[in-house]
Amino acid sequence: MELTVLGSGSAMPVPDRAQAGYLLDDGDRSLLVDCGSGVLQRLAGTDTGYEGVSTVLLTHHHLDHVAALLPLLKARWLAGEEHLEVVGPAGTKSLVDGLLGVHDYLDGRIDLAVREVSSARPFAAGGFDVTARETRHSMDGFAYRFSPPSSDAAAADGPLALSGDTEAFAGMARFADGADCLVHDCSFPDDVDVSNHPTPMSLGESLADVEVGTLLLSHLYPHTGGREREMTESVREAGFDGEVRAAADGLRVSL
Repeated sequence: MELTVLGSGSAMPVPDRAQAGYLLDDGDRSLLVDCGSGVLQRLAGTDTGYEGVSTVLLTHHHLDHVAALLPLLKARWLAGEEHLEVVGPAGTKSLVDGLLGVHDYLDGRIDLAVREVSSARPFAAGGFDVTARETRHSMDGFAYRFSPPSSDAAAADGPLALSGDTEAFAGMARFADGADCLVHDCSFPDDVDVSNHPTPMSLGESLADVEVGTLLLSHLYPHTGGREREMTESVREAGFDGEVRAAADGLRVSL
């Protein structure tokens, strides 16, 4: 499968980073993970397009992860697509109902299904096998691990893990152990005092004893601009010995 970073940014916009959004594609199926502001434009620039995405999986409900959800619904309706499924943690139905309450003219335009999932058991989303674990953030949410439809591997052993917004902690590291690629929140450089998000040093320390092929630092605030190399080096110096890269919009990773 292929991962495309659609949005590597945060709630504070910068020109070259849309808010959170990631596209998974195995050639036959596509899954959008999070749908922040700017993601719809990035998605329109892919071969998949918004016409090809009928399932969105949300990590949590902060605005920079859901802002383009109704614009996606409207774009699919106008393009003649008939279905959209939104999958996410508890409260996802309330979120979608609230959005449609404000923009009620969109209600009923397409076949909209909303499904809430938990970390208790694996599930399928967009044809991909998925398992979840709770994160440590200012809002309840999930990190996810993915296995493509063509793989015999269980989701818990899948090649891709995606943290959503979370502090770095041992449970998240164990969840990602063995993944070919981990996309992890690393919102600020080390000299910023922050909670609910990790710094490079805390992330590197948490991942020191696990095996991950490539670590992509994402959900990058403007504070990180021009300091990406410094941040990747700090992760390695703190103990992580895999490849470390700063995510960028448009980056594609084959898994």
